[in-house]
Amino acid sequence: MKKLVAAKKDQCMACLQCQVACASAYYKRDDTTVAYLKIGAKKDGEPKVLACPQCGKCAEACEAGAITQNKKGVYTVDKKKCTGCGKCVEACPFGLAVKAEDKEIAGKCIACGICVKACPMEVLEIREED
Repeated sequence: MKKLVAAKKDQCMACLQCQVACASAYYKRDDTTVAYLKIGAKKDGEPKVLACPQCGKCAEACEAGAITQNKKGVYTVDKKKCTGCGKCVEACPFGLAVKAEDKEIAGKCIACGICVKACPMEVLEIREED
């Protein structure tokens, strides 16, 4: 299974460059609220990296059948089938599926690696796991 992981979580500086790169790539803006990964804070104030584990909860919630798993284990949104209902967003236990107010369809992490390249601390990586 191909997925984005925070391999060096303790090195995250919460600079948000990963989120900016993701939002810029998919929404053409620097709005981190539409990024497909999140940098939050733990109780002790240290950064917490949330990346899509490709669990499939979004696909289970999609009544249109727009979210399917590809051969590499990545769940993707079929833009032609997505009705924009937002049920995938509600179902994501990590808050990582996104339906921007000005867009007709939802989106999620497809483990493309744009955020990995943007991270100055090399915290993120794309892994192929069984």
